[in-house]
Amino acid sequence: MRIGIIGAGMIGGTLTRRLAALGHEVRVANSRDPETLSELAAETGATAVWAREAALDADVVIVSIPQKNTPDLAPGIVSSAKPGAPVIETNNYYPQQRDGRIDALENGTPESVWVADLLGIGVHKVFNGIYWKHLLERGRPRGEDRIALPIAGADGPVKDTVLALVDELGFDPVDAGSLEDSWRQQPGTPVYGKDYDVERTRKALAEASPERPVEFRAG
Repeated sequence: MRIGIIGAGMIGGTLTRRLAALGHEVRVANSRDPETLSELAAETGATAVWAREAALDADVVIVSIPQKNTPDLAPGIVSSAKPGAPVIETNNYYPQQRDGRIDALENGTPESVWVADLLGIGVHKVFNGIYWKHLLERGRPRGEDRIALPIAGADGPVKDTVLALVDELGFDPVDAGSLEDSWRQQPGTPVYGKDYDVERTRKALAEASPERPVEFRAG
């Protein structure tokens, strides 16, 4: 598949490495000149591009940037993907640590719903709660002891593509419900940052509270 990745930090860079190694055609961008990604491109075989070019004719688009930078993305930045291509977002809101206050999120809008509204397209939330080194190193073949990853977003063929991609990367995909349910895997929830199996992941999602923990609220 042709996969466009917007954001080359810990998660975006790791997904570039993993997906390129699996044989996918990866285009990767950050907020700067593509030349700043020359080392990552040389290492992985991915193509470094401008952010506006990352989604061009892509089968899958991944947005993996600091939450505070989401409003700065150009309008329609993912609209050049193929019709029906999944848009995956891996973002997290860290108001005290990085992002500052975002009123909509403080008032209870799920983070991924806010991102979808800004992008003007439905998204699927996954990869937001796994440590990047585990994403890089702990993928396992199906049938082995695998980390489970929750995926929230609209049901249908688009979600099926995301589930299959998670499986291909070596993790057990867990359907975590609609995008409106994505708060169950936000920072501070029982599943966030855990390397649970399928059963424990489902249990943790069910135990989540919509109230944002103090450490993940603006001060």
